[in-house]
Amino acid sequence: MDHIGAVLKRAMPFQTVPPEMLQEIVKLSKLKSYARGDMVYDLDEEADDVYIVASGSVNHALRSETNGELLEKIMRPGDVFGWAAVLTGNNRRMARTVCLERTEAIRINGAALMALIKQSPARGDVVMSRFATMITREFSVSPSVAARVPHFAGADAGADQGSGGGDGWARAMFRISQWLKSPKPYMMLAGYAMLLGFWYFTVEVWKLPRFRDMPGLTTVFTEMFSRHPVYGLSIYTPEYYDHIWASVRRVATAFFLATGLGVPLGLFLGWSKTFREYVFPIFETLRPIPILAWVPLAILMFSGTETPVIFLTFLASFFATALNTMLGVESIDESYSRAAYCLGASKWQVFREVIVPGSMPYIFTGLQISVGVAWFSLVAGEMVSGEFGLGYVINTSYTMVQYPTIVIGMVTLGAVGYVTSAMVRVVGDLMMQWRVRELALGGR
Repeated sequence: MDHIGAVLKRAMPFQTVPPEMLQEIVKLSKLKSYARGDMVYDLDEEADDVYIVASGSVNHALRSETNGELLEKIMRPGDVFGWAAVLTGNNRRMARTVCLERTEAIRINGAALMALIKQSPARGDVVMSRFATMITREFSVSPSVAARVPHFAGADAGADQGSGGGDGWARAMFRISQWLKSPKPYMMLAGYAMLLGFWYFTVEVWKLPRFRDMPGLTTVFTEMFSRHPVYGLSIYTPEYYDHIWASVRRVATAFFLATGLGVPLGLFLGWSKTFREYVFPIFETLRPIPILAWVPLAILMFSGTETPVIFLTFLASFFATALNTMLGVESIDESYSRAAYCLGASKWQVFREVIVPGSMPYIFTGLQISVGVAWFSLVAGEMVSGEFGLGYVINTSYTMVQYPTIVIGMVTLGAVGYVTSAMVRVVGDLMMQWRVRELALGGR
């Protein structure tokens, strides 16, 4: 099994599949030995299996679609043939394959492979894209043959709309089951267990000097899940969710403002040298100023208690978004822009088709940082100027010596911040499927 997995990992279509999917493909695979002169399959036979050379060599004689001649190619260890088994339409062999020496080949049932791949459409499309690339590059067939390689993501999306989302639910459940079979959730739980164990033992058992005055794990847990909390705040009190909603609303407002202003600014800073010469020095002068230093000006500039908090939250998020976007534009190889100009593209077309897509990975990295620093800034703003929110809870609890409530606010901040950052990652993955395909096909 390990030998089969190693050979599969070398084969082009399967080089980028995750370990759990590779193991499933290994289960569908069988290793078969052939003597010198043995025919693996002949022209016009039923295409039922995909083959990968494990050792030895095979003469692959592909029938030309133009004149019917046989185009010979030597297949060596790691090479894939028999790919007609994954094509749509009439699956008949288009080649004659004969072993040139004693050969071992891995046979993968085509129907079972397609069924497995279809369960994970996004990953399956990457595998199929690599099949199509391999066929056109290594076998010099017409584009019409490569066009018969199936794609699942788009088709399944349409099926979901027509069937009420049943297939989408099945795919989601499959992904959850695969995640549960992987070590990731258990490693995550082990990490949390170690953190909680460290907290419990240092505060409540060992009572170490710098930890013994902190609220213990059992105290915080009891308060947080009590229907009648001692300090008036738990998951059963409406005020708890009022504070969460106030903070989420402020962060969302600030984050979308920072994205709407920071991304265009960063794009122009990276794209236009003239614009950067005027604006970037001012940008770099303001960026290092701590958020707390802006508090007096925020209170003077904006009336009320809500707007200053949103402004303070916006500032750090804005700088992170704009800077990462600018770095994303600067990371794009200038040869792409030059090539587009040589092909007759206008400046707007280059900006839209080269600059924006090319900087997207940096943009979404910046947005993940942005949403994190937005939460940092929010706490500072709510401590100074807020009347509701998790930062307000933490500051008020400290002044009123309600230490368990401080930890409840901190834990809630961490959980909500984790969710918002994960949401940004999900949106980024959905908007950058092209990037996944590019990397799978050998792009940089």
